[in-house]
Amino acid sequence: MKILVTGGTGYIGSHTVVELQSQGFEVVIVDNLSNSQAWIVDAIADISGKKPVFEQFDLADQKLTSEFFKRHNDLQGVIHFAAYKAVGESVEKPLMYYRNNLVSLMNILEAMTENQIENLVFSSSCTVYGQPDELPVSEKAPIKLAESPYGNTKQISEEILKDTIKSAKINAIALRYFNPIGAHQTAKIGELPLGVPNNLVPFITQTAIGLRQQLSVFGDDYNTPDGTAIRDYIHVVDLAEAHVVAVKRMIEKQMKNAFEVFNLGTGNGYSVLDVIKSFEKVSGEKLNYKIVDRRAGDVEKVWANPEWSHKELGWKAKRNLDEMTASAWKWEQYYRNKN
Repeated sequence: MKILVTGGTGYIGSHTVVELQSQGFEVVIVDNLSNSQAWIVDAIADISGKKPVFEQFDLADQKLTSEFFKRHNDLQGVIHFAAYKAVGESVEKPLMYYRNNLVSLMNILEAMTENQIENLVFSSSCTVYGQPDELPVSEKAPIKLAESPYGNTKQISEEILKDTIKSAKINAIALRYFNPIGAHQTAKIGELPLGVPNNLVPFITQTAIGLRQQLSVFGDDYNTPDGTAIRDYIHVVDLAEAHVVAVKRMIEKQMKNAFEVFNLGTGNGYSVLDVIKSFEKVSGEKLNYKIVDRRAGDVEKVWANPEWSHKELGWKAKRNLDEMTASAWKWEQYYRNKN
């Protein structure tokens, strides 16, 4: 069973490729390496014992995407991760986000239709809920006005999928995930943003190892127990395992509808300070951080109601916050010592 993983050298993509290969799937990766590095392919091979096929090009290029799908018209499905994903950057560069995130999806859907490839797992996000009226947030929660262009690209992408499914023989599962952190237990792959990290945990680990002088905590005046923003942090390996479950659900024709949506989270909300305390506990490192103003585009608090995923997908997050922060620290140390 051959699966295309777009953005497969990225953070969640690389962990998903490892899980797919460990379960016997043949994987082809397409990535333009805009926020990842080519050596990740070798790291995946080190962990799984098998090197995935890798092609480097930009899926926003319609001609190259079409040619790729003609060469690989035996694909059983596509997992589409390739997208820009930083909330703050999307506020500063909205057109870059709309062009990249939407055009690449449209090119893929067009090529899938032309080559009779039916199954797409889409990397969506809890940002589609904005600041929900009720917590925890279930799949029935209304889609709110997006707080950022990044969040809006995820909303529009889901709409594109729904409309395409009505006219083409395509099934899609949108996995709306909450905040992935952590790294593979081997510490051979993990979250590796190019440049200054936009996400909390790599900024924590890079500060602890001396790469960054100080961690900024954006806001301590939110309506939360300690004043800092609350998120549902989920281990990246738990997340990767859910993508394999979703692919199997499609291939085995177990879907109830042509378009399905699942929340991927733990159901627990942790504040920024909770994550910092967990990291300090598991690492033994004291973190240099300071409170600064809120960041544009951030929601106050959000965590998942993952019951539908438990019941219908048969998937459940297994790893706790300390395991997440410990694995992220192990990865940071391994990577810095390796280089």
